[in-house]
Amino acid sequence: MSENVRFSDQMPEIPATFPTAAQHDSYIIDASGFKGWAEAVFVPKDESTVVAILKDAARRGIPVTVVGAGSGLTGGRVAEGGWVISLEKFSRIDISHGRARAGAAATLLALRAEAGRTRQFYAPDPTEITASIGGTIATNASGSRSFRYGSTRRHVLAIRVALMDGRVVEYRRGDKVDFDVPAIPLPNTTKFTAGYRLHPGMDWVELFCGSEGTLGIVLEAEVALLPMPEELFTAVVFFVSDDDALSAVEAWRPVAGLRMLEYADRNALDLIRSRYPEIPRNAAAALLIESEGRVDIDEWHLRLTSARAMHKDSWFAVSAADRERFREFRHSFPEAVIAAVVPGGFLKMGTDYAVPLDRNREMLAYYRQRLEAAMPGQYVLYGHIGDAHVHANMLPVTQEQADAAAALLNEFAIQAVRLGGTVSAEHGLGKRKAHLLSLQYPPEHIQAMRDVKSRLDPQWLLGRGTLFPAPAGVTGGHNS
Repeated sequence: MSENVRFSDQMPEIPATFPTAAQHDSYIIDASGFKGWAEAVFVPKDESTVVAILKDAARRGIPVTVVGAGSGLTGGRVAEGGWVISLEKFSRIDISHGRARAGAAATLLALRAEAGRTRQFYAPDPTEITASIGGTIATNASGSRSFRYGSTRRHVLAIRVALMDGRVVEYRRGDKVDFDVPAIPLPNTTKFTAGYRLHPGMDWVELFCGSEGTLGIVLEAEVALLPMPEELFTAVVFFVSDDDALSAVEAWRPVAGLRMLEYADRNALDLIRSRYPEIPRNAAAALLIESEGRVDIDEWHLRLTSARAMHKDSWFAVSAADRERFREFRHSFPEAVIAAVVPGGFLKMGTDYAVPLDRNREMLAYYRQRLEAAMPGQYVLYGHIGDAHVHANMLPVTQEQADAAAALLNEFAIQAVRLGGTVSAEHGLGKRKAHLLSLQYPPEHIQAMRDVKSRLDPQWLLGRGTLFPAPAGVTGGHNS
């Protein structure tokens, strides 16, 4: 039996599923390679069973961690003791005009397929389309189309939530929280998911989006759907100069209809070149772009020429299959990073920081300068450059390099905040990066968040260790 599997000597008094050790391990690890432990794993079939588990956990003082699809990168779904609840049976999807009702375990891929049958689409587009709806709400995920459509929070119409006091409550957009919350300043970025986004008059949907499973368990959600665009212009545009690519970003941001503006540097292109040998050998950077509406080919040709793009060597979609291939091209960057790092026993070492749009070049230059000095050639830069949210991923091969990478992650977070940015734009902080919250906010603002946590979860049982350490004196289960 795995050393990470710890069964409680007090079995719950409710029906539950206890997987084998091998199955159990899949519930206590995330995509970054971060691993924890738990006494038991529960796979409830309905919300009444979820409530029974929560009531029993509250009575016994046992921490509870809810898990999604496992695509997270910060350890929020990784238990460090207590019980795990998987909502994998909550996968129902109902589509109607302009909205969908989806269980917490419904995947983005499944929602895309169901909505597509009615010529509709769900705007949030995290890179990992096997992510669950519940998980994306927990982290307020965004992705490539956030350049136009923003993060998950904007598209959630209602949520059905199980609370630690045993209630199941449906909150709709506009249902205000019934207690006072202070205004906590936000960074000057287009994306943000670091702690609770508090402001007077906020509603419950806002509060739960981005709370990372620490306030309640989202069982089901109603999300907005949009009509599928009649036309899309999609391309992977290559440049012989990184500076030319950055200038193109600045020139193209205002383009009407542009919904995707993604970036990859030379190192990132080299990392996936074996999979995509048709990448031009002299390409120093690439931009993945997608625009909705009527396509003016002559206008785009002029843009590409003015930007000094390698337009003859760039890729242009002429079919849905091409667009899917380009999506896979974009997804191959994080896949390749994980394949290069995690099998060697290291955690994925990447940033999730965003800065104000006018500080984008400055942040990228800082990344490159420090990475070339500390880990030359062992890093890649890619991501959501339209939002000044580029991921810097390091590829350590020794423990010494992994330690250096961890130090750089902290240094980069300090720099992002100094430039007016955020320490988390879309992944959340979880357990791995919870320490960064104190770089973003002073103690009084963090205390305001903790006060909200205490109001909804006074025993601090839900997602213990995610975002904040438990207050002194709080105990429970085998996590104390």
